[in-house]
Amino acid sequence: MIAEAVLEIGISNATMKSVAAHIGMSVPGLYHHVRNRRDLLLLAGDYSMSKMRLPNDRGQHWSEWLREWARYTRGAFLDEPQVFWQFMSGALKPEQMVDVIDNVQTILSRQGFSPSAAIAAWSTVSQCALGSVVTTLRERTTSEAGLATSEEFSRLLAERPSDELTGLRSLVGEGDTTSDDLFEDELTTVLVGIAARRGEEWGEVVARGKGTSSG
Repeated sequence: MIAEAVLEIGISNATMKSVAAHIGMSVPGLYHHVRNRRDLLLLAGDYSMSKMRLPNDRGQHWSEWLREWARYTRGAFLDEPQVFWQFMSGALKPEQMVDVIDNVQTILSRQGFSPSAAIAAWSTVSQCALGSVVTTLRERTTSEAGLATSEEFSRLLAERPSDELTGLRSLVGEGDTTSDDLFEDELTTVLVGIAARRGEEWGEVVARGKGTSSG
């Protein structure tokens, strides 16, 4: 109940007083369950992580299943950035991982992955998702501060001779790429690499990725 209250209020806005009021409890009563605001956040983070679920195994191609997982992970952490930072600081408990690891192996073994290859593939796409979360959150911060990276690049290029920084000029000339699009491209590259190592036709992975959306 306490963890749900923190998430409903919003982690950044949660205080001992606001959480107690949200669940109809006195502040001294809340102190019987948690010692301080840090405990509130850890409890909420632990609860949020416990609700994360692997995609259903519907017999879909392994690349589609892994893509679903990566998209889900990225979206969940972008919705709750403070939970993400707690996760990155090592707040995830081992007991929360054992069932996940076992299920990953079970699902991917049905499509020919060895136990170690299954975990390596799952871990790699997970890291791709986490890296995208870091990039997207950084972009949010700079945007909120009025520091658009593309605008800064354009300003800096304008101050330099036209024959300098030609690589950066070409990049800026291609226009802005959204973090969603960049994530999908990076994820496809990772999945193509997994397919290539498995000796599979990687073009199928690309085609399957185009046939789904991240929304």
